[in-house]
Order: sequence, then C-alpha cells, then structure tokens
Amino acid sequence: MTTTASSTRNYALDPAHSGVHFSVRHMMIAKVRGAFERLSGTIALPAEGAIPTAVDVTVDASSIDTREPQRDAHLTSPDFLDVQRFPQLTFVSTAIRPIDDETFELRGDLTIHGITRSITAKATVEGQGTDPWGNARIAYETQFKISRKDFGLAWNQTLETGGVLVGDEIEITLDIEAIPAQ
Repeated sequence: MTTTASSTRNYALDPAHSGVHFSVRHMMIAKVRGAFERLSGTIALPAEGAIPTAVDVTVDASSIDTREPQRDAHLTSPDFLDVQRFPQLTFVSTAIRPIDDETFELRGDLTIHGITRSITAKATVEGQGTDPWGNARIAYETQFKISRKDFGLAWNQTLETGGVLVGDEIEITLDIEAIPAQ
C-alpha cells in the first residue's frame, strides 16, 4: 500500500496509556514479569482505516521495573541491557500486511543492546474512539517472543540442581494507545 503525505494521519503514542511488558523464566520454574515505564513513538495511518502503514517505538532502557530494585539494577548493568552504552530499545516497522480490518502482520527491526534483528508479529486493533475531551484515540496490541541471546544478553548462572537462573526466551507484549500527533 502506498500513501502520500496528504493521505496519512500521524499519531503519537500516549505514554500514560501504553506499555511494554515482558516475562522470562526464573530458575526454570516460574516467570518474572516486568515493564518499561517510559516509551514514545509514532504511528502512521492511512486516511481511512485503522491498520497502520508505519510504526516507530522507542523505549527508555533505564525505565525497566520488575518490582525488585536490586534485580532492576542488575538488568540495567553491563551484564544485561548496559543502559550507559545502549540507553534505548527501538522498533521500526519495515512492512505491514493487513490480514483483516482489525488484524495485521507487523514486520520490523528490533534493536536491543545495540543489536538489531528482524521480527514478525501478529498485531490487532483493540479499538478506537473519542475521549471525553474530544481527542481521537486508537489502541493496538501485539505479542511476540525473542531469544535474549540473539541480542547479546547472554549472562546467566548455572543452578546446583541443573538448569539456569534466567531463561532465554522473553515474551513481550506491547499495549499501545495513540492520539493524533501535534
């Protein structure tokens, strides 16, 4: 689908109503869940319809929150995200393929820890409407899994009982609400 600048509606992520959430196995027996508290980005929409033509999201890597300050400090250290060297995680779409009016395949480049990998995820339009102050809003959700080792996040600790402290597979959910860009 080709759109011209005049037929594109630009939206900005509403950080107060959007989130990046994740979970990873801990000690091979349970999941630890967390979120990134600060994100921004843009979504381009065609003149009509809710399926985006482009998506760009930036996450502040230092805003990680797993409800455990010592773990968060370790996750922001050079063992994991190394936020001093790599302060942002980014996603930039490279292709969007509508499946139906509310579902689409989202392909793009995900950069974590300075390493970029192409990912593909199914995404959905969660809804759209006007808030009590007259602002248009649209919401999306996508879920996907990555291998943290693919992004250079290889730190781990072997357990006495076998296995490892931190699982490799990370489940990520993005809940995005956006408003027309100013």
